[in-house]
Amino acid sequence: MATERPAGNAVDRRAGDLDTIAAVLPLERRDELSELLTDQDIETLRHLVNEGMGENSLRAITSDLAYLQAWSLAATGTSLVWPAAEALLLKFVAHHLWDPEKRSTDPHHGMPAAVEQSLRTQGFLRSPGPHAPDTVRRRLASWSTLTKWRGLTGVFASPALKSAIRLAVRTTPRPRKRKSAKSITGDVLAKLFATCSSGSLRDVRDRAILMVAFASGGRRRSEIARLRKEQLTAEPPIVVEGGAPLPSLAIHLGRTKTSGADQEEVVYLTGRSVDALNAWLAAARIDSGSVFRGIDRWGNVSRRALDPKAVNDIVKQRVGMAGLEVGEFSAHGLRSGYLTEAANRGIPLPEAMEQSRHRSVQQASSYYNNATRRSGRAARIL
Repeated sequence: MATERPAGNAVDRRAGDLDTIAAVLPLERRDELSELLTDQDIETLRHLVNEGMGENSLRAITSDLAYLQAWSLAATGTSLVWPAAEALLLKFVAHHLWDPEKRSTDPHHGMPAAVEQSLRTQGFLRSPGPHAPDTVRRRLASWSTLTKWRGLTGVFASPALKSAIRLAVRTTPRPRKRKSAKSITGDVLAKLFATCSSGSLRDVRDRAILMVAFASGGRRRSEIARLRKEQLTAEPPIVVEGGAPLPSLAIHLGRTKTSGADQEEVVYLTGRSVDALNAWLAAARIDSGSVFRGIDRWGNVSRRALDPKAVNDIVKQRVGMAGLEVGEFSAHGLRSGYLTEAANRGIPLPEAMEQSRHRSVQQASSYYNNATRRSGRAARIL
């Protein structure tokens, strides 16, 4: 199906507009977004930036908006119409939540082949099969939010749409998967540290990334990637009975995914993690700006911050170097691993949550419950 593309001058202007908010909203696919998004889309994003929406939320809503526009162009031949008609919302559900068994006998069931090919060519579709229900719900929620920000009223709460989603989910049961199949606990972390022992600049950096991400409560890869020297504050050393004082520093995270609008999050590093971070800052001669940066093949340190994806790539590279299965671990394993390790060491849940900054006791306690169940008597009944 043919798709409409904006004229070149309009694309260049939108690319420039995206540059003006890139400092707050890092955009990895600026050129592609400038083609997909409309002038009103850019103004909506700019408004959300001015309203102070968190960076992670902005990044997610921009990604969803780009996907929705790409899907609309492929499925209808035009950009999204605001507000969306109920029929278009139902079409979106039908294209993304379908029954694989029925698809095997009816090739017209689910997303049309031409639409799928268009999205796959642009890099918006990677995995085969229907979408995860949570992904569909999130994109519909972003669609609804963007509709409201335009001062319009959508039909996202319509009984027909709710029923369609409910019925579609029943026919496409999918087990919930963790972001990282396995947690990176203390024993795994020690194996990753062992791969950073050569003393090279890259080893010093990667060791600091692993140390800081884990010890600061399992920070998200986006928080590690955008960490700046100005967020670090030296704290008085921690006095330890019978030993030398331990270095300490505070990391001012600002607003995070789970903090309130006016709440600044602060976490603390103590001991080895502080030493590892200081060793990297000294070796890379970083006294301001981004903490974790790229290193080229000649050993030159970039002035630009690492991309969040690069943090995940570093974790996976170290996992492979340690002889572990790369597909079983990701950067999120540091976050789940922190809470799992805290449970294994008997650290009270509220104390661990102070460092991890989880707001949901239910979510945080699941790691504790799993650790307790796995080592408990009920699991060893035989």
